[in-house]
Amino acid sequence: MVRGLLELVLKFLVQMISISVNFQKNLRIFGEVSRHELVLGSTFKAGENMTPPNREVPPQEFRDRVSEGFQVSPLWHQGSIQDNGRTSYAETVKSARWEYSTRPVYGWGDVSSKQKATAGWLAAFPVFEPHWQICMASGLSTGWIEWDGELFEFENAPSYSEKNWGGAFPKKWFWVQCNNFEGADGEIALTAAGGLRELPGLKSFENAALIGVHYGGVFYEFVPWKGVVSWEIAPWGYWRISADNQSHKVELEATTKDPGTTLRAPTLEAGLAPACKDTCYGDLRLRIWERRYDGSKGKIILDATSNMAAVEVGGGPWFNTWKGETSSPELINRALNFPVDVEGILGLVPFLKPPGL
Repeated sequence: MVRGLLELVLKFLVQMISISVNFQKNLRIFGEVSRHELVLGSTFKAGENMTPPNREVPPQEFRDRVSEGFQVSPLWHQGSIQDNGRTSYAETVKSARWEYSTRPVYGWGDVSSKQKATAGWLAAFPVFEPHWQICMASGLSTGWIEWDGELFEFENAPSYSEKNWGGAFPKKWFWVQCNNFEGADGEIALTAAGGLRELPGLKSFENAALIGVHYGGVFYEFVPWKGVVSWEIAPWGYWRISADNQSHKVELEATTKDPGTTLRAPTLEAGLAPACKDTCYGDLRLRIWERRYDGSKGKIILDATSNMAAVEVGGGPWFNTWKGETSSPELINRALNFPVDVEGILGLVPFLKPPGL
């Protein structure tokens, strides 16, 4: 059931994006409740003699007031949409409805500690595109999705959420995510991604990548300012990413024979366009070792597999296998490793706090 839901979500995204793109001029939208809260909703068609809501409302009130639309918060998702018949690049269905709640398990950091910015404290400022924050590396969702008249009910299904904002995705990118593993005790969540991003004002590009693993309540962070991240990514079907930090080494390898689903993504050249391919039928192996003093692999602390990994490539060009690595200059390393409480500082001058933080 969970695996079927994963693939259902991909087709749902195609349906949702298609409708929002083509009907955006007629939407009644409530955006973030404030500049810094992650709540989003939209009414495509109000209920008979009803006024569309301009904020999140209780589930029954939403059903009464909204015939077609959605509302999304970190803990509650609800909506009803109809196909507009304008999507030619992917398979869609006539209708979808859904209501489900989510209980977070992992954010982005140790369970007992304050959560981290995905790309370090400098990510709080409008420098690099796009802005990216993993809000929930792992969660458990309970509820239902009605897909073209067929009802799917689920309880404690693995869930994940992230937020992207800004002008466009990187010129070229890859992404791997999984929070359903075999071979180890306890909750495991993996997110790995990399891209060729534009340097502001320079019209040139740099590699950026990271791996984050939550296991047993501990967050293992592998980022360029703590070590080297390397990758080998095929145009489709193969992802191999490795990294190290001062205390650990990590390797992951994913493959898929599934042809993938085409999704729209924000691009600099063409706006929201079919620019990436995704599947939830990835076969994945994830391993983490303790790092010895000489940099070699020591005791293995995690060796887990999954056949339900989400894998993606996007942008381009993808003429051949992309091999690369990234690490930060020493000056950047020192800056990003310096403990800066951005939220605390901006709390003293809230009018300077960037939207979305």
